[in-house]
Amino acid sequence: MLLFRWLILLLLLGAAVSFAFYAGTGEQRYRRWGMLTLKWTLIAAGGFFAVLILERIA
Repeated sequence: MLLFRWLILLLLLGAAVSFAFYAGTGEQRYRRWGMLTLKWTLIAAGGFFAVLILERIA
């Protein structure tokens, strides 16, 4: 579980840095990279919460 928490935190940090680069430079590649990172962050968070819910049920 600790691994998932760190993974989600690092992915969120990476997305924030990408969006900051996009805001600073205006280059679309940083926005695309930030959106991709944010998408995978939400997928990882969904998996994390699914595991927590399944542990409660079982």
